Amino acid sequence: MTTLALFAAATLALLIVPGPAVLYIVTRSVAQGRTAGLVSVLGVHAGSLVHVAAAALGISALLAASAVAFSVVKYLGAAYLVYLGVRKLMSRADDEGPIEVPVASRSRLIGEGFVVNVLNPKTAIFFMAFLPQFADPARGPIAPQILLLGLIWIVLGLASDGSYALVSSALAGRLRRSARAHRRLDIGSGLVYIGLGAVAAFAHNPK
Repeated sequence: MTTLALFAAATLALLIVPGPAVLYIVTRSVAQGRTAGLVSVLGVHAGSLVHVAAAALGISALLAASAVAFSVVKYLGAAYLVYLGVRKLMSRADDEGPIEVPVASRSRLIGEGFVVNVLNPKTAIFFMAFLPQFADPARGPIAPQILLLGLIWIVLGLASDGSYALVSSALAGRLRRSARAHRRLDIGSGLVYIGLGAVAAFAHNPK
């Protein structure tokens, strides 16, 4: 098996295991529908581009080495997730009849997905640790190889996370037509965001 094939297989194995980004995408898809979920996927992987570039430039190594930098990014990310959760919990349904599902603007969805992913220091450190395993100094400069591997990761991630968005939005389609059910989805979504924020806040630097 070639290095790229081995990398693709390892990447797919990792991507199918739900992590914070997948939970964020599923939550968006369930609460607001397919379009919101797919746009959130784009936002998340726009953030992945930042992590890939950081890994190629060695910035992620600095993040891993600095307890202060790690903590700052960690708590900013946790606070943002908690903010999203509280906002969901405070939303209200006007009645118990059928409703139109409000969908945030695409720019807002992309922005939120981007911020959620970028402000996860463990993602940055993961890229720093994982991508270089498949780079070979004998083939030339490491940075371009890491960029290529990162782009492959993102393409596979778009497919994997997009599948999560499509499936979860389809399963929750009927629930979103009822104001009562939609309110319950908002509560569930809010609790998921707050839970992700709590997990992020207690994350340790895996250096």
